[in-house]
Amino acid sequence: MATEEKPLLIKRYASRRLYNTETSDYVTLEDIAGFIRDGREVQIVDLKSGDDLTRQYLLQIIAEHESRGENVLPVNVLNDLVRSYMLPGGGLMPQFLQSSFDMLRESQSKMVENMNAMNPMSKMPGFEAMQAQQKAFLKAMTGGMSGQWSGPGEDDKAGDEKSGEDLDAIKKQLSELQEKLSKLS
Repeated sequence: MATEEKPLLIKRYASRRLYNTETSDYVTLEDIAGFIRDGREVQIVDLKSGDDLTRQYLLQIIAEHESRGENVLPVNVLNDLVRSYMLPGGGLMPQFLQSSFDMLRESQSKMVENMNAMNPMSKMPGFEAMQAQQKAFLKAMTGGMSGQWSGPGEDDKAGDEKSGEDLDAIKKQLSELQEKLSKLS
């Protein structure tokens, strides 16, 4: 398994400017959103206090995109998020969201893998470049939600039977999450 890449360290100065420690230049929130869309993890810290400000800035990026009409989160989801803050201990919402995004990432990678396995063009020269474009397209269509590509390795490839089992497992997990959420209501 590949070693996980260290997060890109961004320092916030007293002037509220954000400094990329890798490239030694100042960045904007839009630059940070671009790093994340490209699959890079970021960590934003206050230079003076050392406080981790990552969550605050990520929420600010989401709020700015939403205010520009780039609505990704339906109002009922936003309401549920606000409600989850009112529950003692935050409820199950964080775990549910994490599981949902993990399942989405896994489904995307399996879909691309299955498309490639069944595609007779995979033997043609230049197919790998086309495959890279396909992955970039999926990443762009999902707004970078896929994060770093976490698709299965070569030894994980299997036929339709395995795909059916995976789909059944995903359905079971979703059903279990729905049961837990209904018990909270």
